Amino acid sequence: MLLASAGDYGNEAGSLYVVGRVFVRCEIDLMPAHRLKRVIDAREVVESLLVFPMDHVGMNTDRPILITGAAGFIGSHLAQRLCRDGREVVGLDNLDEFYDPALKHKNLAAVEAVAHGRFRFVKGDIRDSDAVTGLYREYKPGATVHLAARGGVRPSILDPALYASVNIEGSTVMMEAARKAIPEAPFLLASSSSVYGNNEKVPFAETDPVEMPISPYAATKRSCELVAATYHQLYDMPIACLRFFNAFGPRQRPDLAFSKFLRMVAAGEQIPFYGDGTTSRDYTFIDDMLEGVVAAMERIHQFGYRIWNLGSDRPVTLSTVVETVSEVVGREAVIDRMPVPPGDVRQTYADLTRSRDELGYEPKIPFSDALARQYASIQQETDVAAGVG
Repeated sequence: MLLASAGDYGNEAGSLYVVGRVFVRCEIDLMPAHRLKRVIDAREVVESLLVFPMDHVGMNTDRPILITGAAGFIGSHLAQRLCRDGREVVGLDNLDEFYDPALKHKNLAAVEAVAHGRFRFVKGDIRDSDAVTGLYREYKPGATVHLAARGGVRPSILDPALYASVNIEGSTVMMEAARKAIPEAPFLLASSSSVYGNNEKVPFAETDPVEMPISPYAATKRSCELVAATYHQLYDMPIACLRFFNAFGPRQRPDLAFSKFLRMVAAGEQIPFYGDGTTSRDYTFIDDMLEGVVAAMERIHQFGYRIWNLGSDRPVTLSTVVETVSEVVGREAVIDRMPVPPGDVRQTYADLTRSRDELGYEPKIPFSDALARQYASIQQETDVAAGVG
């Protein structure tokens, strides 16, 4: 494809155009006058051959955005956000029974409630090459946000082959279909803070070595990053790998800590308490995380291939989590002390220097406020189920 950036020439900062199959880039501060003249002439040729407009960073705003895992926690929130922004969204999900599909249908209903006809759902498996290829041919998405994966550190130890199949094979199928259909479109890949393993250096930076994952899940996520780097090198695809740090918020997966803790404490049940309470996680509220996802989608063309941390850079210990849950629920937690399970890391802690500098990413919502929002959502769901209100 041919990309020309008006921002490289002067006042129309950030306008991009797609015409052919070759990238044209220029660094104006380093460009001698005779070359600048040729670039400006090239811009006139590009605009005269304009096929379709791109926004200020290279995403085709006339095409829908494809979200895989759209019925999940992060995917459904992202679909809502994009639909509210006026974007068309195509959601792909196989409605896997890893957790109750009824919850995924509720997530989809929440998207439909705000979409005003801008959301289309397709049921399918990311490993189904024919189905995925057909999806790209039909919709030619202006960007892909690939969130679908087999999740969970502990379950991956029990069935590593399944995790490799879904996460590595499925992601490769997605990238290959995108490469064949519309290689110039941004491709965002959901990675994970788990790739850092038990990194001794904190906070965790994108440039840190990540050769020692301690769970099959983490290994598959790092493998996906390497496949993505290969696709960028071979085909110049703009690919962002987003290392998510412990996302939480309304509609969080039921197997994750806050979903369980809030419900169990409210019911007076014991909650599992692993280790001595000093393990810590960099918990990230979903609304903050989505700001980073959208910024990455808009800016990846400036980098080609990039890894970004999306966290809060404010780790919280397990002991503090339990104290905050008790405060939010208004009931003292009853804990069941247990050893730390295999595959669990000691801590996660995001270095956000790169994300702040390059994405303008800045998490804003305090942990206790965000947890209160999640509990309010659970209470609302409970009231609806009970026919209250």
